[in-house]
Amino acid sequence: MTTWSCRDGSVPLIVKRSEAMSSISDNGKSNNPLGRPPGAGRGHGRMALRGRQVDPAALAEVRQILGAATVERTLLVEYLHQIQDTEGCLRHRHLAALAHCLRLSLAEVYEVATFYHRFDVVPDEAKPAARTIHICDGLPCQMAGADALANELANDLAAKEGDNCRIIRSACMGRCDGAPVASVGAEHYLIHADATAIQNRLSGPIAPDVAAPVVDFAGYQADGGYQLLRQCLAGERRIDQVITQLEESGLRGLGGAGFPTGRKWRLVAAERGPRLLAVNGDESEPGTFKDRHYLETDPHRFIEGMLLAAWAMDAADIYIYLRDEYPHLRALLQRELAIVTTAGLCQRQIHLRRGAGAYICGEESAMLESIEGKRGLPRQRPPFPSQVGLFGQPTLINNVETLYWARDAINGGANWEHMRSFSVSGRVREPGVKRVPAGISARALIDGHCGGMAAGHELVAFLPGGASGGILPARLADEAMDFGTLEQHGALIGSAGLIVLSQHDDIGAVVANLMRFFAHESCGQCTPCRVGTEKAVTMLAAGKAAADDVAFADLAQVMADASICGLGHAAANPLRCALRYFPGSIA
Repeated sequence: MTTWSCRDGSVPLIVKRSEAMSSISDNGKSNNPLGRPPGAGRGHGRMALRGRQVDPAALAEVRQILGAATVERTLLVEYLHQIQDTEGCLRHRHLAALAHCLRLSLAEVYEVATFYHRFDVVPDEAKPAARTIHICDGLPCQMAGADALANELANDLAAKEGDNCRIIRSACMGRCDGAPVASVGAEHYLIHADATAIQNRLSGPIAPDVAAPVVDFAGYQADGGYQLLRQCLAGERRIDQVITQLEESGLRGLGGAGFPTGRKWRLVAAERGPRLLAVNGDESEPGTFKDRHYLETDPHRFIEGMLLAAWAMDAADIYIYLRDEYPHLRALLQRELAIVTTAGLCQRQIHLRRGAGAYICGEESAMLESIEGKRGLPRQRPPFPSQVGLFGQPTLINNVETLYWARDAINGGANWEHMRSFSVSGRVREPGVKRVPAGISARALIDGHCGGMAAGHELVAFLPGGASGGILPARLADEAMDFGTLEQHGALIGSAGLIVLSQHDDIGAVVANLMRFFAHESCGQCTPCRVGTEKAVTMLAAGKAAADDVAFADLAQVMADASICGLGHAAANPLRCALRYFPGSIA
């Protein structure tokens, strides 16, 4: 069989090679005087093209939205964002038109669009609601009454708005210190949300959130900012010297894995060029919001660290992958990066890429896949330091906060004070980001930096590392929280998202919430994670008897041992901790 591609990009006809060749003479002219398709009249040809045909009007609309003379397959996720920003959703006809523009199959475009939960894919004939309200379904927000808020809004809006407004329970929005959180539209978020505040927003025009940095470019420079970068660009510092100082500082990756940063820089710098730098700003784990806090307050400290890393790698390009729930930070970074470029401090091409709602893209190889315009599926081989990085080139991958402290760590060297940033939420008086000495205990952090427990609450349990860090009882609240200190208790510090629980929280409900989160966010690539998380949710909902603790333990073991990436490994932590420290809580 031979596939004959149509020049206009329409679905090709598939015909037998013999029939195709028999209809063409030696001089290239047709030998088919009747002009019938090959095989017509003999039961082999088709008078109509197979598959969904591209709507010319939709094709014109998509081309106008993209506005580019040429399109790139690697920008598929970006193009989907552009279409949804303009149309309010992704209709099937626009997906078909986009596939035509990119010369991809409709299946490839559709599978990417439906992989990410921020994309709203609807049939052509559907009429989406004029307004959409997203209410966070993360653990801190559920603890703060998100379920009751959603029910109250559903009842009120059903009477007032009918089908003109819809309510969607969404994954963590990265504002856990302001729980419960809701968004009205795609670019306006409310913290400590209640039904009255949300309905007030619906009554008028909704403007996107904006952010002005607490420390701007001038203020950052006045405090010594960009001095180190200027020295590096002027040749006053050697790459080897800078990396050695970073190694001596002891700075480790602050996205969760804790890999020594200086060692990572050295390994990637030794790779054959061209090299790239990818920044992971897709903090999507419930209980984690420190990257948002630091970008809102002092973005230039991050920008300098990023440019120092690019200088040390001699990176050809920089890719910043920022979660879509931070639209105000996207605008802020675009504005501040333009200032830095105008000042002559940025000599590399920077690509700001939007995430689309997928916790799995916090895993670095899945993030690379998403930047390349694909589904966020973790790769079998680690992307570092081998040649399977971004676009097949050696790639340095650092978290936002890691780069935020890079300048200070380099300047401090062996004398740099090792601190840790905790995102604290839950039953405390003063939630937020707390910069404290590394190895602090949960009790010291709560009592000394969070104003103690909230009124009427007593410490019963805590999650030291967000959703994946496990659940520990209050009797372990005096243990040091740092890399390598909690593993003996079946927990992890990870990205240091401390969620505090009290006597008013049901451990079984907490575990159920976390397992629903992992089931929703599993990429589905491997069976242990895909089926294991769903099975855990089903078993928890069914209220298994205490005798089935063995089944829970077996399920957790399989997920931890056989999953491809860290999501499947860590998804078992809530189950294991509940069985170990809170017997009977999930029975």
